Amino acid sequence: MEQNFNDLVAWLIWILPFVASMIIPVVGKRYNALVGYVASGIALFSAIAAASILPNAIESHGIHNQILWISTIDLKAGVLADPLSIIMANIVAWISFLITVYSIGYMKHDKDQVRFWFWMMFFIGSMQLIVLSDNLLQMFFGWEGVGLASYALISFWYRDNKQHHVGTENRTVLGLVEYYSPTHAGMKAFIMTKVGDIMMLAGMFLIFAFAGTFGFSELIDDTTWATNMAAEGLLIPAIVLLFGGAIGKSAQFPLNEWLLEAMTGPTAVSALIHAATMVKAGVFLVARLGPILFALSMAGILVDQFFEIVALTGAITALLLATQGMVNMELKKVLAYSTGSQIGYMMMALGMAGLSDQFVNGYTAGFFHLMSHAMFKASLFMAAGSLIHVVGSRFMTDMGGLRKSLPKTYVFVWASGLALMGAPFITTGFWSKDAIFASIYESGHELALPIFIIAVLTAIIAAFYTTRMIGIIFFGERSKHVTTIEKSGDHIHEVDKLMWLPYGILAVLTIGVGIFGLMAENNIHDIFSEYLEHSFGIHSVHASNDDNNLFSGLNVMAVTFSLLAFIVGFVLGYIFYIGKYVDPTKFVNSNLLFYSLHKLILNRWYLNTLIYWCFVILPLLMVRRIWRYFEKTVVDLGMNNGFEYAIKWSSSVIHKTQTGVVQSYLYVFGAGLLFVILILLV
Repeated sequence: MEQNFNDLVAWLIWILPFVASMIIPVVGKRYNALVGYVASGIALFSAIAAASILPNAIESHGIHNQILWISTIDLKAGVLADPLSIIMANIVAWISFLITVYSIGYMKHDKDQVRFWFWMMFFIGSMQLIVLSDNLLQMFFGWEGVGLASYALISFWYRDNKQHHVGTENRTVLGLVEYYSPTHAGMKAFIMTKVGDIMMLAGMFLIFAFAGTFGFSELIDDTTWATNMAAEGLLIPAIVLLFGGAIGKSAQFPLNEWLLEAMTGPTAVSALIHAATMVKAGVFLVARLGPILFALSMAGILVDQFFEIVALTGAITALLLATQGMVNMELKKVLAYSTGSQIGYMMMALGMAGLSDQFVNGYTAGFFHLMSHAMFKASLFMAAGSLIHVVGSRFMTDMGGLRKSLPKTYVFVWASGLALMGAPFITTGFWSKDAIFASIYESGHELALPIFIIAVLTAIIAAFYTTRMIGIIFFGERSKHVTTIEKSGDHIHEVDKLMWLPYGILAVLTIGVGIFGLMAENNIHDIFSEYLEHSFGIHSVHASNDDNNLFSGLNVMAVTFSLLAFIVGFVLGYIFYIGKYVDPTKFVNSNLLFYSLHKLILNRWYLNTLIYWCFVILPLLMVRRIWRYFEKTVVDLGMNNGFEYAIKWSSSVIHKTQTGVVQSYLYVFGAGLLFVILILLV
C-alpha cells in the first residue's frame, strides 16, 4: 500500500504543474487576480509531494513505476525516483515555489498574467518530467517542453518596447548592433538550444539502435549495447552527441551566447531558468548518464574521452563567462554570466569524477554545487528584479548608494553574494567550491592541474565581480537617475513583503546551511555513495567516515586555494568599487594591454559576433546573392522566360501551318504517311 502511494506521489510531482497550466486559463477568464495564487498553491502541493518521498533518498530506496506507452515496440513510460532524482526534484519544486510566490508581487500589474502563469507552470512541469523520467525518450519530451516554455517566457514582452531590450542601444561590435529585443532573444535561445537538441536526439537513437531501449535501468542491466557500439567506434560519438544536448540547455561553450539575451524576460523567469529549471537540465543529464558510463569504464569499455570533453567544456565556459561578468554594467547580465560560469564548475566536477578512481567525490561535489547555486542564484535574481523594479533601470550605473534605502535587500544580497564569492566557512558556496577543488586536485589525471588552475582563477574572478556588483549598487554616491527619481517626489523603498520574503528566505538558508556546510556535504556524499554502490557497483572511500574528526575530509590544498581565491577577489573588488581607492576607468585606460583586454572581454571575446557573422549574416548574404544572380537572373529571366519564349515561338510556327486550305492538309498528311511507310520498309 505504501509503495503504491509513493508511486502515485512520484507521478504527481511532475503532473501537478501541468494540471495547473491547464486550469490557469479557465480561472483567468473570471478571476484574473487569483491565477498567481492558484499557480503558487499547486506549486506548493508539488513541492510537498517531492518532500514526502525525500526519506526514500536518505534511506537509498528507489521508486520505479512504469506503464505501457507505445505497445507496438513495447515501450514504457515511467518514473524513476532514485536518490539523484528525488533530491533534484525537491530542489526544483521548492525553489520554483518560492519564485512563484515572488512572481505574484512582481507580475501583479501585468495585463498578460494568465499567459505568464500558464508558461511558468508548464516550465516547472517540463523540468520535473526531465528529472523523474526513467528513459531518454520520455526525458526528451520534458527537454523540448522547457525549450518551448523558455522561448515563450524570454520573449514574453513580445511587443518589443525598448525598456525590455538588453544591451546598449547603438553600441556595435564588428558592425553588428548588440541591442536585442525580447522576440529576437527568444528566437535566439530557441534556435541555439535546438542545435544541442538535434545532437541529443541523434545520440539517443544511435544508442537505441544497438540497445533496443531508452531506459536508464535497462542500459545498465545489460551493457552488450556498449560493447557492440565501442567495437563499431560509435560509443564515444553517441554519448558526446548526448552531451551536445547538455551544452545547449546549460549554455556551455560554444552554445552559451543565448543565455545573456535571455534576460529580456521577466526577472522571475530569469530566476527560474538559472536556478531551478533550464540551465540545470544539462547538468542533471550528465549526472544521470555519468554513473552509467563510469560503470562501463570499470567493465573495461573506455569512455575517458567523454569525461575529458565534459571537464574541458566546463573549464572553458567557467573562465570565459566569468571574465565577462567583470566588465558588464547590466545587473541581470552579470548574474547570467555568473550562472554560465558556475554551471561550468559543475561540469568540471562531473567530468573529472569520471577521470578519477574516486568517482563519488567529484559527483557529490558537482551536485552539491548545483544545490548551493540554486539557493543563492535564485535569491540574487529575485533581489535584482526588486532593484530594477524600484529604480526603473537594468543598469547598475543608474543605482548607487542604495544600502540605506533598501536595508533588507542590501543584507540579503550580501548573504547570497558571499555564497557566490565562496566566503569561507559560513556559506554553501565555499563548501561546494572547496569540494570541487578537492575532487579535481585529487583525481590524479593529467588534466587535473590545468583545470584546477582555471577553477581557482575563476573563483577569484567570481569574488571580484560579485564585490563589484555590490559596490556599484549599494555604495558610493547616488546616481543621477536615482536623484532624479527622488526629486520628482518618489521615494526609493523596499518592495512588498511578498517579493522580498522569498529571496530573503533563500539568502538566510545559504548562510544557515553554510554554517553546517561540511556536515551537509558529508551527508550528501554518504547518500550518493550508497546509491552509486547499490545501483552501479561504484565503490568509494571518504574521510567523512572518520567519526573522530569532522574536518578530516578536507583537502588542505583545496581549502588553502579556496581561501586565497576569496581573499584576492574580494580585496581587489573592495579596492576598486567599495573603498574606491583606485578609479577602474583610469586603471583600464592607463595601459594599452589592460585597455585591449577590457575591450576584448566587453565585446564578449567576439564569440557572439562571430556566431552571427558565420551562421546568420554570411549565410543570408549568400542566399541573397543566390536569389539575385541565380534565381532571379538564371531561373526567372533565363529559364522561365526562355521557356516562355520557346513556347511562344513553337506556337507561332504551328499557328502558321494552320492555313485552312484542305489541299495543304492532304499534302502534309500524304507526306507524313509516306515517311512512316519508308521507316517501316527500312
